[in-house]
Amino acid sequence: MSYASPALNRLAEPSSLDGIAIPSLPDAAPCAVRGEVVVELSMRHAGTRALTLRYELQGPAGAPVVFVAGGISAHRHLAASGVFPENGWLNDLVGAGRALDPARRQLLAFDFVGADGRLDAPIDTADQADAIAQLLSALKIVRLQAFVGYSYGALVGLQFAIRHPARVETLIAVSGAHRAHPYAAAWRALQRRAVTLGQLQCADAQGLSLARQFAMLSYRTPEEFGERFDTAPEIVNGRVRVAAEDYLDAAGAQYVARTPVTAYVRLSESIDLHRIDPADVRVPTLVVAVEGDRLVPLSDSVALVEGLGTLGQLRVLRSPYGHDAFLKETDRIDSILTSALRAAGDPA
Repeated sequence: MSYASPALNRLAEPSSLDGIAIPSLPDAAPCAVRGEVVVELSMRHAGTRALTLRYELQGPAGAPVVFVAGGISAHRHLAASGVFPENGWLNDLVGAGRALDPARRQLLAFDFVGADGRLDAPIDTADQADAIAQLLSALKIVRLQAFVGYSYGALVGLQFAIRHPARVETLIAVSGAHRAHPYAAAWRALQRRAVTLGQLQCADAQGLSLARQFAMLSYRTPEEFGERFDTAPEIVNGRVRVAAEDYLDAAGAQYVARTPVTAYVRLSESIDLHRIDPADVRVPTLVVAVEGDRLVPLSDSVALVEGLGTLGQLRVLRSPYGHDAFLKETDRIDSILTSALRAAGDPA
């Protein structure tokens, strides 16, 4: 198996490949590089759009490439590096000795289509998959060793495995399935209504904050809240305030500070648009499910694996963190990734 990738250490003047604007790539290999490519993307529900894809690549040139995608609030910066020292959204799962060790493989991630809030149109997970394929072509990456997708990223990974199977050796889909479960879709619909109500009152930030707070309840479990917030409520300014409200307020404020309202709405919708036939996936796929995940029930993960046939395997975690277990159970997730990537052909 060969894995082709560019050697990168800085961005130069853009050139083109099949009509795609790409950076010229010097010979030396860096710790990490960020860049942009401009593509013409034929979208499933929004016609052909000119889009800028923003990516980050860590790791030594010539090493196997793993594409990593997370939930709708994830972005191109996975983890701190010498070049970009700020913590990333997957910081605890990337590093020396981990399965995702940037000293042993290249880690590629991008900002989802629509994440900048400039695209106000329906966005399909198939659109994200096609955008990734165009990004790989621009970077001259022939084939991925693996696609590791968490939550929304798992949905995109399933679409990538269907639409571009020759470009990936194996798929690891964590907390994501072949469809949006109706219960989870109802949760998200109410969250989007909260955003709409905020907009109607010229209170966009408050609406988005409330939507995020609703979302946090769906990501976690009653068991975790029972352990963390089992204290008596307080009366503040004549109103009752329960113990979890400080936590929820902080989560909402942090989200509003980094997320455009349009991006949230359109990517939330994208989850609910997602639906594939598992039999169409022709890439070896490890499905990682969490017992107690209220957004992706274990029954859906089982149905996905059954539909994958001999190409599918299932690992099940028990965790009080529910859908967010992939961000909290880092050692257990790392162990699963290590085994899966070893089967896909680890670098020496």
